Formats: sequence, C-alpha cells, structure tokens
Amino acid sequence: MQADRPVREIMTTRVVTVTPDASADMVKEIFRKNNFHHIPVIDQTTDALLGIVSMEDFFKQAYLLSLDTGGKRYSEKAYESLHARDFMTEDPLFIEPDDTIGLAADIFLANQFHALPIVDEGKLVGIITTHDLLSFVFNSNYVEKGE
Repeated sequence: MQADRPVREIMTTRVVTVTPDASADMVKEIFRKNNFHHIPVIDQTTDALLGIVSMEDFFKQAYLLSLDTGGKRYSEKAYESLHARDFMTEDPLFIEPDDTIGLAADIFLANQFHALPIVDEGKLVGIITTHDLLSFVFNSNYVEKGE
C-alpha cells in the first residue's frame, strides 16, 4: 500500500466546513446535499480546527430531542436553537500533512472512526476519510499489478 507516503498525497483539500454557530438546518443540508458523514468545525477568522460534527452525532442529538418530547417529533423551537457547537466533538484527533498514510490507517483501525482532519501550523488544510484510504489502496494495487 505504500504506507510510508504522506497523507497530503491523498487528502481532500477542498473541505466543506462550518463554524460553531452554524444552525442545525445548515449542518443537515450539508450532509444531505454532499453525502458527507463528517464536517469539520473551524474558527472563521483563523481556520483553526475546533471540532468535528459526525452525521451520527447530529442524528443522536435529534433523537434525544424526540425523547425530551415524549417520543413525539422533536420540538421545532428546540431544534432551531441547536448549533454545530451543541453536537460537535471538540478537539478531535487530527494529523499533519506529512504524517503517513499508514499512521492514518492505524488511527482509523484503533479508534473506529472514519474521518481525520489534517492540520498544518494550526489551520485546517484537509481531511482524509476511510473512503480516501480505500480508494488509494484499491487504485494502488491495480496500478502496481499493471491491470
């Protein structure tokens, strides 16, 4: 797999992000329109990584709202009061652009999550997902075999 190559070679650099005050509707629309499962949360002025929102965390929060209303559909008012900061994982694990693809794979396996933000000099510069890693492995195997 060439696990010693840097993640910068396969990371996504055009990352869709939100700020902590992004509405729940905005987050939901990003998930829906882009088929994403994770959205980094950044400081708007510095691009510093503050957290990450997973689709699972988002829907878990919506489920908890429905429990608060006796299992009925959650209160629109309560939903409208939610922002990314309310369901993001703060200070997520991240790696740097020169860290290896093998390190990313090890982190995915050890932690059982599927996205790692890439931070360079305190700023979010990319993201790598298990999909990126699988695409790299699959394509590399065929290129190396000449098929």
